[in-house]
Amino acid sequence: MAGRIRVGIVGATVTQGGSGWGANAHIPALHALPDFEVKAVCTAHEDTARASQAAFGAELAFHDIREMAAHPDIDLVVVCVRVPGHYALVKVALEAGKDTFCEWPLGATTAEAEELAAIARARGLRTMVGLQGRSDPAIMHARDLVAEGAIGEVLGVHLTSIAPAIIERGPGRIWQADRAAGANTLTIQGGHAIDDLCYIAGEFASVSARVATKVPEWRLEGTGERVPVTSPDSIIAAGQLVNGAEVSIPIATVPRGASGTRLEIFGSEGALAVRPSGSLSIGPNTLFAARGGSRMEEVPLPERYTLVPEGAPAGSPRNVGQAYVRMAESARAGAAFAPDFDAAVTRHRLLDAIERSSAEGRAVTPG
Repeated sequence: MAGRIRVGIVGATVTQGGSGWGANAHIPALHALPDFEVKAVCTAHEDTARASQAAFGAELAFHDIREMAAHPDIDLVVVCVRVPGHYALVKVALEAGKDTFCEWPLGATTAEAEELAAIARARGLRTMVGLQGRSDPAIMHARDLVAEGAIGEVLGVHLTSIAPAIIERGPGRIWQADRAAGANTLTIQGGHAIDDLCYIAGEFASVSARVATKVPEWRLEGTGERVPVTSPDSIIAAGQLVNGAEVSIPIATVPRGASGTRLEIFGSEGALAVRPSGSLSIGPNTLFAARGGSRMEEVPLPERYTLVPEGAPAGSPRNVGQAYVRMAESARAGAAFAPDFDAAVTRHRLLDAIERSSAEGRAVTPG
C-alpha cells in the first residue's frame, strides 16, 4: 500500500458528557502516526459530525455510514461505537469493499462475528480487530521469549484480573447491564486479558468454567433508579492449552478491594510475569522473568518493540497506535495482519465455550 492510509472513523464523537474510546484513544493515536490520515468522521447526527470534524481536523464529515464507506478517498473504515452497533456498521464497510478496523468485540454474538469474518474473507479485504494488547511491547516480548524456548516447556499459566465494579452508571454505560448487548466483564475485561494469555502461551484445547452475576442491579446516575443486571461479573475458568499447559483464570469486577491484573507463565526452565499498571490491553506493562532457580526480576524491553514514534501519546492511545503501526507494516509487505476478523472469531468461540461450560457443567472444546 503506497502513501498514507486515509481513515474514515465512525464513533469518534465530541459530546457534552465526555468523549469515548474513539476520541480518546484512536484519534490521538492516528494523529501521531505518519502513515495515517484522519480523512473523515461519521457520527449519528449532522451537528455532532461537524463538531467532531472541527475538533479532530478531518477533511470530511458524514452522518450516514453508507456515504462515508462509499467515498473514494477512504481507504480504511474504523468502527468504534457501542458493541451492539458493530455488526451493522462493519457490514456496510465490508460490502463497500473497504478494509475495516472494528473495536473488540467484533459482534454482540459469535454468529455476528462469524458472518462479518466470512464477508471479509470472501472479498479479500484486510481487517483488524481492537485486541491491542497484542501490540504492547511487554506482551510482544513475552510471546517471543516463549516461542524461542527461553523458559522451556510451558507447564502452567495463571491469569488473575480483579477490577472495581462500577455500580452507579450514567446513561452512556448503563446499557451494559444487559448480557445480550455483548459488553461485560467476560467479553471486555476477560476477552482482552484472555486474548493476551493466548497470544503469549497458546490456544485452549478444553475449558471448564463457572460464570455468574454476583451484583444483580446497578443504579442510574442522577436518578438512583435501580437497573437489573444480567451481565456476568464473576468468571472462574480452568483448562488445558493445545501445548498441554494447565491454565487457571479468575476474572471479576468487585465492589471493594479490587486487586488488579497479573499474568504468569511457568515453564520447565524459567517463568515470566506480565504486570500492568491497569489493564493488560492498555498498559503500560512490565515484564519480569526468572530463569533457573532465580527469583523474578524485571526484563528490559528491546527498542524494537516500541513501534510508535517518539512523542506519541501515552495511556489509552499507546497500544492502539502500536497496533496501527503493525497494520501499516503488514499492508506494505502485502502480508496478512493479526489479529484480524478470523482471530476475533477464534476468541468469540472461546468465550462461548466458557459460557457453555458453565451452563452445562462440563469441560468444553472451543469452537
